[in-house]
Amino acid sequence: MVVWTIAALTLREAARRRLLTAVGILTLVMIIFTVWGFSRLPTLTCGGTPCSPVEIRTIAAGLLILVAYMFSVILAIGAAFVAAPAIAGEIESGVMLAMLPRPIRRAEIVLGKWLGLAILVTLYAGLTGALEFLGIKLAIGYVPPQPVLALLFLIGQGIVLLTLALFCSTRLSPITAGVVAVILFGLARLGGIAEAIGLAFQNETIAAVGTVMSLLLPTDGLWRGVAFFMEPVALIALASNQRAAAANPFFASSPPTTAFILWAVGWVVVVLGMAVFSFDRRDL
Repeated sequence: MVVWTIAALTLREAARRRLLTAVGILTLVMIIFTVWGFSRLPTLTCGGTPCSPVEIRTIAAGLLILVAYMFSVILAIGAAFVAAPAIAGEIESGVMLAMLPRPIRRAEIVLGKWLGLAILVTLYAGLTGALEFLGIKLAIGYVPPQPVLALLFLIGQGIVLLTLALFCSTRLSPITAGVVAVILFGLARLGGIAEAIGLAFQNETIAAVGTVMSLLLPTDGLWRGVAFFMEPVALIALASNQRAAAANPFFASSPPTTAFILWAVGWVVVVLGMAVFSFDRRDL
């Protein structure tokens, strides 16, 4: 019960921040702008003649993956900077000192804040993705092959980043925790690309380094899941035979394995446990 109460308070506090209002408005503007852009695709010409419906759908599929990539970066950075002050900010402001003398365990505070932030990330990613897909369907009648699975992997990426930022927040200042999480997110993305290149060109050293980086922070593997479930079968078959496609961060030739998904879930559990352990032993 205490965990749910703290989660509700975390959601209420987040709703009061101007950051969320600004992100919501800008996200809505981007959705409107991108939907308008997709609505203009039927006006394109291919070799001087109007593009066929198949060509329009192929172009739309590629562009939609690019849009999803943009939103994935926004979601990851937003999750990091919303979670970064969750613990550290309240320690600096003195709010945490007022809460701890009450019969509330530190573990309940961490778990409650994580739950509230996870709900926030899920709502943002789910609503944003649903509005984007609906707008494009109304504009040109195109829907990615498996939009629900794509959104689930997108939400998973956001939850991984907020968990990392929350862990950093138990020891670092809000700004430092956010910056560390974002930098590690970028390194993980580079690691995923390096792994794909190493596998495509049979370079075991590069592949091994990329694999280690991807496992240390599984955000890139989750993004590959987003990309795969948004790709038409024809696009996967066409690009899978090209080595250059391996380095393309907008393409995935196969979905994440069950082992990787279990790893990502276990990673969240372990890092969340580390956050509880770290905060429980911090001297305030």
